[in-house]
Amino acid sequence: MHAETRPTSDLIRGVIFDMLDAMGADYDRVLDLYAGTGALGIEALSRGEGTADFVERDPSTTGLIRDNLRICGFEERASVHRLTTERAAARLAPDLSARDSPYTLILADPPYYDEGAPAAVRGIAESALVGPETVLVYEHHRRVESPEALGPLPLYRTRRHGDTVVSIYGTPAATDEDEEEDEDNL
Repeated sequence: MHAETRPTSDLIRGVIFDMLDAMGADYDRVLDLYAGTGALGIEALSRGEGTADFVERDPSTTGLIRDNLRICGFEERASVHRLTTERAAARLAPDLSARDSPYTLILADPPYYDEGAPAAVRGIAESALVGPETVLVYEHHRRVESPEALGPLPLYRTRRHGDTVVSIYGTPAATDEDEEEDEDNL
């Protein structure tokens, strides 16, 4: 694993997918940005029959993602792209017009020290990769503000645990009793 890779903890991953399940998120077409080990995208693949694209800039880490996909039996349902998140929209958007619809779920877990990450995630949210049914999960440091919207996606809910904040953007497909923003610890 690359020295800068910070995998999402099991606790945070569980909270993310509990929140996604509660809002009726669709796991059909997944984009895992800043993929690291691929844990978030692999978890999404395990919850449905969909496909996933993994975006990671580090060559050794992309090899790790491929290994993890093979071990889990998901290599036929996934593609790994060695590029930066900033370049992902330009590289992946042409494929959308040719064969696919926008992503139904986008997962973004950038390194906390990456000062360009908020702009990169905003750029993805404003791209053709996002459609009306897209849900975007943005995991970030508590010092990074959760905007009220990312592109066309309104802030649905935030949860904080320690220094980690999970912000979910999009419109829930299922009715959830409490659609208010949560600032509570996980």
